[in-house]
Amino acid sequence: MVQAPTAQAAAPCEGTYTIVVGGTGSSWNNDGFYGNIQQHVGYPTQIPNGASARAGVNELNRLVRDQRAACPGQHVKMGGYSLGAAVVHIWVTENWQTFDNVNAVLISDPKRQGPPGANGGAVPFGGFVGAPLAGADKFFGNIPVKTICHWDYVCDESAGIWTYPENHVKNYPADFNMDHHNDGANEVWYNGAWYPA
Repeated sequence: MVQAPTAQAAAPCEGTYTIVVGGTGSSWNNDGFYGNIQQHVGYPTQIPNGASARAGVNELNRLVRDQRAACPGQHVKMGGYSLGAAVVHIWVTENWQTFDNVNAVLISDPKRQGPPGANGGAVPFGGFVGAPLAGADKFFGNIPVKTICHWDYVCDESAGIWTYPENHVKNYPADFNMDHHNDGANEVWYNGAWYPA
């Protein structure tokens, strides 16, 4: 089980509070994200299933709400990759009606529902992975969400299973820089092309 860092004081209230969630096999101090990040989320990442996703959502929710309580007017930018993108996706779906001044960046989101002809990647394993990880949707309400999927079976079944794991691991190097994503990004990057959200 991945252990989260010991409890710490809230991050400073100046600027944007950036919080990130790594994918399967990552740890809170080795998730691939870089840039001006105030918090990495620790949760059990060994097995991509509904239980690990739920644990990640619960920990993300705790950290974000603690920061918001300490800094009520601060913007929150959250990013996730793979299983971590699903965690952020689920958080947005569950909280968009009660939480404002936030945006999300989803990299290789297995719950992604993209442009015509592109399906979410978790669908083939939906019965195995379980809720809330299973299924694809775009229930983001009014929260700006930037989704990124580049020829990757995890976020696009049409890429073909033969693209996994190579494309899933190698197609996103610049996307892990959270400074690259602005606080209002609301768009889709799909196989190198831009689409409105």
